[in-house]
Amino acid sequence: MNPSRILLVDDDPHLREMLGYALRREGYEVHEAGDGAEALRSFAKQPVDLVVLDIMMPELDGLQVCRELRRSSRVPIVFLSSKADELDRVLGLELGADDYVTKPFSPRELVSRVKAVLRRSQAPPLAPAETQAQGEVLTLGPLELDVGAHRCTAHGIELALTLTEFRMLQTLLAAPGRAYSRDELVERSYDGRHFVSGRTVDSHVRRIRAKLRDAGIDDIIETVHGLGFRLRKG
Repeated sequence: MNPSRILLVDDDPHLREMLGYALRREGYEVHEAGDGAEALRSFAKQPVDLVVLDIMMPELDGLQVCRELRRSSRVPIVFLSSKADELDRVLGLELGADDYVTKPFSPRELVSRVKAVLRRSQAPPLAPAETQAQGEVLTLGPLELDVGAHRCTAHGIELALTLTEFRMLQTLLAAPGRAYSRDELVERSYDGRHFVSGRTVDSHVRRIRAKLRDAGIDDIIETVHGLGFRLRKG
């Protein structure tokens, strides 16, 4: 089995050297980029299995790089940032990141996050509620979610969902009408909690709603005040 390929993007060469060494020691194939423009060129030339992306870079920052990548790819993204504010974390997740590591952090912590995100991306999606066959297709009106193929369509239009968004929608679609708390959605959408908060869940749901709306499905995810969310039955 070929090693997973990781694109490590940071303008600090010393940090790239340290993190690159830690990732290679775990058996990953690591490609490096010192700025956002170089990262986009590298990805276009050779796609990878995961991107470790610093946010604070000169000229083309990590948020801009993430936007560009998400136009055509669902590659998992782990953000690095010196900003610890929750709003910055939510912004990164709204753009489609799969995890977020705040500086300072240890190489061991980053490797752990990378492993967790790769497990989510490479393994078949886990059943979020009651046990489901991997090949099951969940439908509700024009909304269809193919669990085994990890594909979601609305009115025949494929939705570009991140891994976390897919699992969150899968949870809701498995039991329309059932109300899930934010904690339950976190448990079914993440391998570990890390920094995940109720505000982060709200951010994911807001993005899912927007993508469904763009495909012609509106108001299907209902807010249950004081608890969380549910999928409207019809």
